[in-house]
This record gives sequence, structure tokens and C-alpha cells, in this order.
Amino acid sequence: MSAYKKLISGGLDFESDYAVIITSPHNLRYFTGFTGGEALAVISDKRKILITDFRYIEQAENESPDFEIFDLSGDKRYEFLKNECADCSKLLFEDRYMNVSEYNIIGEKTGFERLIGASEKIDKLRMIKEEWEIERISKAEEIGSLAFSHILKFIKEGVTENDIALELEYFMRKNGAEGLSFDTISISGEKTSLPHGQPSSKKIKCGEFITMDFGCIYKGYCSDMTRTVVLGRASEKQKEIYEIVRLAQETGLKALKSGIKCCDSDKAAREVIEKAGYGKNFGHSLGHGVGLLIHELPNVSPRCDIVLEENMVVSCEPGIYIPNFGGVRIEDLVCIKKDGVLNLTSAEKKLIEL
Repeated sequence: MSAYKKLISGGLDFESDYAVIITSPHNLRYFTGFTGGEALAVISDKRKILITDFRYIEQAENESPDFEIFDLSGDKRYEFLKNECADCSKLLFEDRYMNVSEYNIIGEKTGFERLIGASEKIDKLRMIKEEWEIERISKAEEIGSLAFSHILKFIKEGVTENDIALELEYFMRKNGAEGLSFDTISISGEKTSLPHGQPSSKKIKCGEFITMDFGCIYKGYCSDMTRTVVLGRASEKQKEIYEIVRLAQETGLKALKSGIKCCDSDKAAREVIEKAGYGKNFGHSLGHGVGLLIHELPNVSPRCDIVLEENMVVSCEPGIYIPNFGGVRIEDLVCIKKDGVLNLTSAEKKLIEL
């Protein structure tokens, strides 16, 4: 099924006399194929329209052959929208991504009472990945795994956190990535107690944890992985913390399968850390969906009761973070299957002492 058909085939659970207004770049790409800059799509059971401007017309015609393409900007764009949607009783829009200014303009032109925020319903249509999407995510994750193998030969005493981050990024771009999924995390020593710590000019010292959380984009799709290593010999406490996280991740991976609620998968991994006495040191979710965005549905968290289905792609990333000591996170990216997962991450997970 072409992606746009999901919007008009009952997937949004609305009556037939509605139109969907798509403005976010990732959903424009998913539902129309258009990868350019500024654009707006209107999709109903009657017409499929993509509005952009002169800069992107040729690109839109090539990338979105199923859509009528219009070169409109400014007020002309919204007047067109008003006329096109005149017969629609409901206008579904991406309330999570549309700014207030655009909402006000569209509301004034079409009637605020007709606008219905539907971001969550729209985004849920992307949760189950097509095979070609999984292939792209797998390729992005493969690039990341290769980057990890490369960086192990680069890390030595005296290199900085920034050096490691830049080397990871350069390697991924050099090996097929078109960009980064997110800002690379490369932190060391006590800073590894910060789940989203930022790399700095701090030099790596022997005996320190080094946590690297990084990912890249391949043909629009993201990867995500985290590994924690030690430069030199690990202390007994470092080994203890690492082993608890490794066991929690292994348990979490076994609890990820079709038919299981996200919250139950999170609980399985969290209990391992809690029983070890570090429950208060694991404050984030077990994982999250990954696709066109680095964070998308479903959320594998204690509060999410979405039931996992085959071909959802999620991360599995438990961690322990101890202030004034350091922390460990281990993250894989997996594709949900009927009886378990297909692990897309091939990088080594045993404790590596460099």
C-alpha cells in the first residue's frame, strides 16, 4: 500500500469527509515521497495535492508522481487551501509539529472549528515498518557498528571527547551516511553519569569509562547505538555495574516480541537493575521507536501500553548512572518479530578494556 493511502483507508478512524494537512518534513517524506524543503500536502479521498514553491517544483514532480503539484507561496497557498478544503467537515493537522503562526493562518482561512489535532494518530501509521524501511535502518546501523570497531583503534590516553565524537562522525559520513541522527555523545570518567552528557575538550584518562551514543542517517532513516568501554583495566565496581546493565539489556531483548506491551518489556529489564540495588540510577525508558526520526512511536517505557507488533523498530538501552562515579549504557536497535527480535546491531557488547 502506498503510504498516503493509510491516511484515507480508515487508519485514522475518522469519517470520510476529511482532509489531512501534512507539514512536517518527515511525514511529507513518508506520505508523499517529497524530500525537499518547505511544502504542504493535502490528502483526502478525492485529491492528493502537494504545494511547494519554484525552488522545489521539479524535485516534487520527480519524487511525488501520484500527487498534483502546485507552485504557490504566501497567501496564495492558504487561499488555495481554503478553496480545496471547502467541502471537508474536518481538517486533520499535525498539532505536534505545526507552529502557532501557521495554525492561526490556516484556522483563519479554513475555520478553527474544523481543525483537529491528529499528530499521534498520523505518527502511529509509521510505527510498523515496511521491508524497504527496515533495510535502510539496518544499513544505517551497520555503518554505526563499523564506526564503533574503528573508534576502538583510535581511543588512547590523551585524545579528547571531542576528538572521539568527530572521528565517529567523520567515519560514518565517509562510509555512506548522509548525516547524523542526533548530536554525538562521547563522554568519559565521572561525566558518564550524565545520560545525555556533551563531549568537551576533556582528555581521556586510563581507568575511565567512555560512553559513546551515536547514529547516522541513511536514505532518510536513522540508526542509534550506545557502547561503554574502559581505557585500561576496569575496576571491580566498573565490572559490576557493567555486568548488571548487560544482563538488564539481555533480559530486555528477550522481553521484546510481538504481542507484548511496551511497559511490560520495560519492566522486565528494569527489575534486573532494581534487584541489584540501582533502581534509582535508571531513570529513563528502556527504549523508543526509530525510523525517519530518532525518537518516534512506540515508547518502550513504564507508561506506554502500546502492544508491540512485527516490524516495529525500537531501541533497547538500559543504563545505570551514579553521580561522582560514572555510568554505563548499552544500546541495540532491534526489529520486532513474532517470537523475539532481529538485532540490527552487530557491535561487541562484552566489556571492552582498551
